[in-house]
Amino acid sequence: MAAFEYVVLDAKGRQNKGVMEADSARQLRQQLRDQGLMPLDVAPAKEGDKTNAAGFSLGFSRSMSGLDRVLFTRQLATLVASSLPVEEALAAVAQQTEKQHVGALILSVRAKVLEGHSLANSLKEYPSSFSNLYCSSVAAGEQSGFLDRVLENLADYLERQFESTRNVEMALFYPVALLVLAFVIVGALMVYIVPDMISVIEDTGQKLPWFTVLLIGMTDTLRNYWWALLGGAVGVVLLIRWLLSQPNIRLKWDRRKFSLPLVGRITRSANAARYANTLAILTGAGVPVVEAMNIASEVVSNTWLRRKLGEATQTVSEGISLKIALEQVGQFPPMLLHMVGSGEQSGELDAMLGRVASYQQTEVERIVSTIVKMFEPLMLLIMGAVVLFIVMAILLPILSMNQLV
Repeated sequence: MAAFEYVVLDAKGRQNKGVMEADSARQLRQQLRDQGLMPLDVAPAKEGDKTNAAGFSLGFSRSMSGLDRVLFTRQLATLVASSLPVEEALAAVAQQTEKQHVGALILSVRAKVLEGHSLANSLKEYPSSFSNLYCSSVAAGEQSGFLDRVLENLADYLERQFESTRNVEMALFYPVALLVLAFVIVGALMVYIVPDMISVIEDTGQKLPWFTVLLIGMTDTLRNYWWALLGGAVGVVLLIRWLLSQPNIRLKWDRRKFSLPLVGRITRSANAARYANTLAILTGAGVPVVEAMNIASEVVSNTWLRRKLGEATQTVSEGISLKIALEQVGQFPPMLLHMVGSGEQSGELDAMLGRVASYQQTEVERIVSTIVKMFEPLMLLIMGAVVLFIVMAILLPILSMNQLV
């Protein structure tokens, strides 16, 4: 059976949407009529935007969010560990979800499984929801017979990744909101209040201080050429994005990151955590080290480091140990190298990689949290200095005018 999305009218004339399984669209229409519903549209659930000829958008245009993926993996792991067949486990998870597009995606995966495809190959049909790491781990779990354990490890990894991302976003929320508020307040002062105050001061004919003259020039520029300033800022952002999209420029910039203060430390720790986490999951699932390194290299965001890891993978395939190969990369923290060497000697490489990945992720969160905490008082100081400049540029001429009187 395949998954279909439908739009119906109920007995009260209200429009409803949903997802159901059926052998064909015609069969589903009949099932809906038997329930006293009038089908307006029925279409196979597919990933991507879908607007039918009748003009109804079925809404299955979004991939799984990070939290949806964590819940899906955790629930599937629990059901598979209970000896429930994969297709029944997928059906149960689809019934549990409250989001229509997620339920439709899961039912589409289940339809592929019922057709005889493996779970991993079924998940590969939806690359925007399930990464190469995810599908490769599931494939290894199916081949080794430990699918439930692999799914548990994946759920733990995705949960840690989701929590770390959310913590950074929450830490950045206050300073970003403060920055936006500062721009709004200063912009309102410069556009609506300062021009009126300056016109009063200019009418007195007195000589203006240099910072008042500077404020007048800034106000006139902002009021008359705000569109050019906004367009210039957008143009600079687009130019930077275009430059970074060029492979050679992006490669040089990614290599330069490692030599920048603080940025290099964050880049090194973040990529090390991601690489070690991926290796830990794949090797724990029974994937050969060389194949695991190939997959793990793809999840590294730094293009220069990704190229060096490709060379390290080739070195390992020639018989060199993983520790020596990663040492030759030259951009991994010493702790990771020592843990990898210990894991190779003890035969617990996946456990050691998991521990060092957790440590490196904690290190990244600590650094980012420190930067954010320093950013908050800095923003207050900058905002206070700007407001003080505006007040002094207006207040001093007014005081001088009172002295003349």
